[in-house]
Amino acid sequence: MRLSLSTLLCIWLFLQRATAHPVLQPRMADFGSVRTHLDRPHVNGNKKQPNKYFQESTFHQHYDGRFADRPLKYDEQSHHLSALIRTYLLTMESIGAETWLMHGTLLGWYWNRRIMPWDSDLDVMISETSLHFLAAYHNMTMHTFTLPRYKTRRSYMLEMNSHCLENGLDKQNMIDARWIDTDTGLFIDITTLRRNDTANSEPGLMVVKDKHHYMYDDIFPLRQSTFEGIPVSIPYAYPDILAEEYGDESLAAADYQHHHYDAEKQIWVPQAVLSSSAFNDDDKT
Repeated sequence: MRLSLSTLLCIWLFLQRATAHPVLQPRMADFGSVRTHLDRPHVNGNKKQPNKYFQESTFHQHYDGRFADRPLKYDEQSHHLSALIRTYLLTMESIGAETWLMHGTLLGWYWNRRIMPWDSDLDVMISETSLHFLAAYHNMTMHTFTLPRYKTRRSYMLEMNSHCLENGLDKQNMIDARWIDTDTGLFIDITTLRRNDTANSEPGLMVVKDKHHYMYDDIFPLRQSTFEGIPVSIPYAYPDILAEEYGDESLAAADYQHHHYDAEKQIWVPQAVLSSSAFNDDDKT
């Protein structure tokens, strides 16, 4: 069966539309297009950095001011961050994107497989293949979950930086994407591990836009574990990575950020709670 020229042209146009990449906007999505419960945005637009995609909120650098007007309290934040990373990991697994924990989030995994209670931001990394996949098919997608702890459904948005496909160091656009809680404004920073293609680069050297660099064997093969009760991938040489970034003491010091690590219970306890407990014990004697 022969197809007419007009039919072939229609098929070609359909395939072009079906496979075309969505246009990535020069700045993060405007408040009007993503607004939820706020009547105005709380975003600190920096005129000195006109090319910066993700803008900080006016009240806290680790919150998205399009979705929140204040930081959460200590206990509230921990619960919402746990939901944030769990929904992210479940989503990436379901769509087939390769991702793993990095930076302070990886340090939290090292200690007790949980987010450190004083940490207000989460960090993950993805491969270049996953970056292109997410940018092409999942930018600005909304993902809704019904979580046991909350009575209402929770929505999360994956937003890609319009500069995410550009290689090279970029201080203004180090973050390639964010997984954002549209109810609280909390987010996960997503960066990409790229091969260093410069002529004089060391074989196997991998780089990130934020100037971090790793050898391929530092990251791969990824190890499998759990984090906040969800299956997760972590870098192969995680002790070396953490020691280089935070120092050897970060893997052993039991007192940090006004918390003490209880090895028996495997939790970080605020010093205020410890002081209160010690006072009560002394009062009983």
